[in-house]
Amino acid sequence: MNKNFYITTPIYYPSGKPHMGHAYSSIVADIFARFKRLEKYQVLFLTGTDEHGQKIQKEAKKNNKDPKIFCDEISETFRSLNKKLNLTNDDFIRTTEERHYKSVKEIWNRLVESKDIYLDKYSGWYSVSDEAFYDEDEVEEINGKKISKLSGSSVEWVEEESYFFKLSSWGKKLLKFYNDNENFILPPSRRNEVIKFVEKGLKDLSVSRTSFTWGIPVPKNNKHIIYVWLDALTNYISALNFPDVNDKKYKSFWPADIHIIGKDILRFHAVFWPAFLLAAKLPLPKRVFGHGWILSDEKKMSKSLGNILDPIEIIDKYGIDQLRYYLVKEVSLGNDGSISMENLKNCINNDLANNYGNLCQRVFSFIKKNCGNKIPASTNLNVTDKKFLDNLLKKLPHLINLMNNQNLNEYIKTVVGFSFDANKYFNDSEPWKEKKGNLNRMNAILFTVSHQIKNISILLNPIIPDATNKVLKSMNIPIKDLNIENIKDLNILNHDKELNNLEILFNKIEDDN
Repeated sequence: MNKNFYITTPIYYPSGKPHMGHAYSSIVADIFARFKRLEKYQVLFLTGTDEHGQKIQKEAKKNNKDPKIFCDEISETFRSLNKKLNLTNDDFIRTTEERHYKSVKEIWNRLVESKDIYLDKYSGWYSVSDEAFYDEDEVEEINGKKISKLSGSSVEWVEEESYFFKLSSWGKKLLKFYNDNENFILPPSRRNEVIKFVEKGLKDLSVSRTSFTWGIPVPKNNKHIIYVWLDALTNYISALNFPDVNDKKYKSFWPADIHIIGKDILRFHAVFWPAFLLAAKLPLPKRVFGHGWILSDEKKMSKSLGNILDPIEIIDKYGIDQLRYYLVKEVSLGNDGSISMENLKNCINNDLANNYGNLCQRVFSFIKKNCGNKIPASTNLNVTDKKFLDNLLKKLPHLINLMNNQNLNEYIKTVVGFSFDANKYFNDSEPWKEKKGNLNRMNAILFTVSHQIKNISILLNPIIPDATNKVLKSMNIPIKDLNIENIKDLNILNHDKELNNLEILFNKIEDDN
């Protein structure tokens, strides 16, 4: 069985500060990467920055900076955000790197060899903001201004010489591929959207520009710059040292297991990218997952609306685990979700502080006070204890399946349910009463609930790694070798070693008033 797993975020366009949308894509990808490591997979988690194109050139000029220097500075803010988000990415690709230039030129040459590229003239609607071309029926006029119906960005009429990719000739093959690979595009609503777009008929795609100079020149015609999306999408294989298809990294990790993207760039990943790869005779990724937008005041975040939420400010105020948990618990992956500071506070207080945090604190405090600060060993589990532990164990294959099909919300809901159940088990079992006359029963209760805390902490570890690592370290469970099999192991707890001190995991958020 192949135990390699390759997951990617979009590469982010560094024309401005990172916002909550960037944080969301990255956190979601990081959770899946961490979970696959728990399953003992060799994981490659890639993120990075997309640094070419007209928008970058304009922003750099506006700031009186050389485009490369401008990109160096802005790209660093994304690297810094990765640390702040507690990401475990293994690589950070920049499209201004030499390894990327080599890959893009190879892809271009392969498309030329396959006769999928030709020179002509382009005329049509173009959005500098989106770096995207739009058909007439995808453009509307509002207040005398032409905008894209899909993104709301302004578009302009462009006429210039351009190289074209024969996208129109790949429609039937793409539809066959979608049909043969039902889970290539998820969630299903996104799949339906893409199929309808392709069935409508594909037009050949302009893949070069002459109106700006910041980008990778077309081989043998440096008057043209390679279209930013043909350039950008190639990052997923340039990070694997393509065009060296015999390279260990490429052989181990391509095709990618999943591209995590926002729904606004679905077409590029689910139509253009597969077509480019088919034409270049390269394997296609296994899955593209298009998540929804993080909304602010029910609107998509944008600089023009002035409603961009800064993830760093929220992390500094509430904590990174708190933000990670809230984003994936409250927003149904695949749908749009609105951020609410009130809901964030409620989520921290109810799920994290009152539920999981309180469970760990009260159980460990009881053990410290009544058991010499050591988790008791016990073989005297009764039917209730065994049923309580078995409930989680029986659902473990289902939980793994949920994560491997990106059903993150159902996964969290189930695991949080175990935590509520554990609090109830502890209350109903009343170990404080048993200590007066039945120490064996008290020990069995504490043994059982400690194992469930361990299990819940492992399952929550990809989502709230800082807090769960503290709990597991407190229980003397090595973090380095943590894996999903530890859940089944009733012998993992060290009953001869004292618990390490556990600080309060989540402070309750009081009303500002």
